[in-house]
Amino acid sequence: MATDKFVHMQPGLDSPADDCEAVVLGTTFTPARALYVGTGGDVVVVTVKGQAVTFSNVPSGTFMPVRASEVRVTGTTASNIVALR
Repeated sequence: MATDKFVHMQPGLDSPADDCEAVVLGTTFTPARALYVGTGGDVVVVTVKGQAVTFSNVPSGTFMPVRASEVRVTGTTASNIVALR
């Protein structure tokens, strides 16, 4: 296993993600700093402040810099979404 030389440094908002998980639509997850959309389409997120927002026509391979805790089933046509923390 590789040694993380930055383990003792405090991460900032512009730091790369150090954890990620595949998003299960309709299930809340630990708030993410960004989402990766593998296969494009519409993405309906719930922000960490509880607001539902629709992002239309998100292209495949897009990193979305939005703090979200859920991706809704209804209205989401994109797939292969990953939450980055």
